[in-house]
Amino acid sequence: MKLRRMILLGMLSVPIVLGIYYFLPEKALPKGSVVDRLIVYKSKRKMLVYNGDKLLKTYTISLGKNPLGHKQFEGDNKTPEGVYSINERNPNSAYHKNLGVSYPNVADREFAEKQGKSPGGLIKIHGLRNDRGYIGKFHRWKDWTAGCIAVTDEEIDELYIAVKENAVIEILP
Repeated sequence: MKLRRMILLGMLSVPIVLGIYYFLPEKALPKGSVVDRLIVYKSKRKMLVYNGDKLLKTYTISLGKNPLGHKQFEGDNKTPEGVYSINERNPNSAYHKNLGVSYPNVADREFAEKQGKSPGGLIKIHGLRNDRGYIGKFHRWKDWTAGCIAVTDEEIDELYIAVKENAVIEILP
């Protein structure tokens, strides 16, 4: 009887915990913030945003489906590693909004060319696919992009406003 009660209690607790996770608001980026540097720690699935030396916020992210190692070729589903810049922004993306990462750089292109392949491109920081915004924070449970860095729609909204043109993004293993 006790076991049955414990199982029932556990089954009832799961939807409550998931609801709290989904709906509990997270700390927003302070209004008026200017982000001039982003550091991504791929192994931790974290992106830290800074103004100068001041940490403004830490985001939990999803990466490319094959996240280990540096992106080398188109279609390898890896997120690049190295120092790049935020070189564009698109408010009409298929993934809510996005910020462009300047991959590939000269070294990335040269390496791929020596292998007779394309280095790929179109690496972005983006929200969820336009018809999938309801997934919210649950997207973080899996690496699902083709090499991009994914955040929630609310998070890309605040980053889109705050990240300055040509901000540095350092992507670490």
